[in-house]
Formats: sequence, C-alpha cells, structure tokens
Amino acid sequence: MSVIQIENLTRDYGNGKGVFDISFHVDRGEVFGFLGPNGAGKTTTIRHLMGFLKPQSGKCVIDELDCWNDSDKIQARLGYIPGEISFFDDMTGTEFLKFITAYRKIGDNSRQKELLERFELDPKSKIKKMSKGMKQKIGIVTAFMHDPEILILDEPTSGLDPLMQSRFIELIAEEKEHGKTILLSSHMFEEVERTCDRVGIIREGKLAAVDSVEALRERHVRPYTVTLESIELARAFAEDFGGIQNGQKVTVTTKQSLEEIFMHYYGGEKDD
Repeated sequence: MSVIQIENLTRDYGNGKGVFDISFHVDRGEVFGFLGPNGAGKTTTIRHLMGFLKPQSGKCVIDELDCWNDSDKIQARLGYIPGEISFFDDMTGTEFLKFITAYRKIGDNSRQKELLERFELDPKSKIKKMSKGMKQKIGIVTAFMHDPEILILDEPTSGLDPLMQSRFIELIAEEKEHGKTILLSSHMFEEVERTCDRVGIIREGKLAAVDSVEALRERHVRPYTVTLESIELARAFAEDFGGIQNGQKVTVTTKQSLEEIFMHYYGGEKDD
C-alpha cells in the first residue's frame, strides 16, 4: 500500500524552473531515494508534500490525507528535515528541544537522549553559535525523537562529517527494519545505495527514472572485451573475473555504480 503518493504534480515557476507532471509513490515500510542536483525540483516536490505549497495541478497524498488541505494533520504525524533548517537562534539547543517536546506532547524523552548520544551532540550552547553540523544534528534529533511512522528527509546529512554520516545511515537502516516509510532526498550516493529500496532521479523538474537500484544497474551494464597474450592467460582471466572466453579474448560485463547511472541521466561530467 502506498503511504506517499504524488500524481501529476506540476508547479511552473517559469524559465524551465519548477516540477512538471511528477508522479511516484512510496510504499509502507519502503525507503525511497530522491536524487537530483540543486535546482532539479527535489525540495519543491517535498514542500508540496509538507503542505507548504499548493499544487498548480496534480495532487500529493500522505496516508490518504491531502497534503494541502490536511497539512496540519500530516505534519503532526511525520518527521521532517528541511533542506535549509531554520531555528530560533537565541534559544539553546536544549531549549529548542524542550519547545519541540512540548509542542509534540512527547511524554518520554528516552528516544531524544538516545539520539543525542548517538550523534555525540551536547545541545546546551546557543543555536546561533553552533556549526552547520551541530545544527544538522539538532534537526535529525527533532525529526526522529517522537518515533514517527513516516519520515521526509531533505538532504539530511548536509554538513555532517563521514563518521556522523555513517551513523545516520545506520539509523535509517534501523528505522527501515521497524517498518518506517521514508522519503530521502540526497546527494550522497553511498547513503542512497545502502538504505534505499527504490530511487527516483529528477532532472530539470521531470522524473528521468524510477526503479530499484538493482534494476537500474541491470539496465546500465557495460561489456568489456580484452585480448590476452595466450589462451591460457585468457582462461585464467575469465575464471578470475567471471568473463566469457573466446580463444584469447574475454568479455566481462560490469554493472555501473549508482553515481555512474546518475551521471548517465545528466549527460556526463560536462553537465555535472
């Protein structure tokens, strides 16, 4: 059953900016990766899901609730990390987390404490004095501490160092095991490959592909044929690399990484 559903979503800002006839779904218990460079339409799509923007045409639905008309009900139930996090800068991190705890009526703070320990965050300092990474950690704790069943995460590891990125990947894997439904917008290919069941690749406001990572790899295989000096060397090479031998020639087929597939849809390095 689809928990998140986007049907023919369009918002045209002019000059080719916006999203155009976007359709995809995220099933219950699925982690869906949403890939695309800055300006491709990821955040615009997510803002429609959060009820911050009204579709010019099409619709967005979360758990059978309309994202525009029922945004208050939806926001009360899910966890959200925005692409650009804004805080009350004069608050300390501790004060902000207390504010969110009261707002969400969270009675048990054990989840919050576990997340603070996991990401090695001491929230006592003023938010305005925090680094980008510390602010991102506050955003992660805020999104996960009420144990939501649905999570919408827009570039959630932005500003985190590699160790904290790895811990975040572990957190997503755990949430997936618990049956959470997650939409994950990311530039981190390892993050997506290690956590996502399916991915959607968006280019210039339009979906270029939606499929499982494995299915995308199957469609983007590269055969290489090498010629060895002797049949014996060719036989040994074929055995070592799983190739097909034909005399002194060996053909080896390799699957591309998600990053290579992504670059295929974006026209190579010149369009990076």
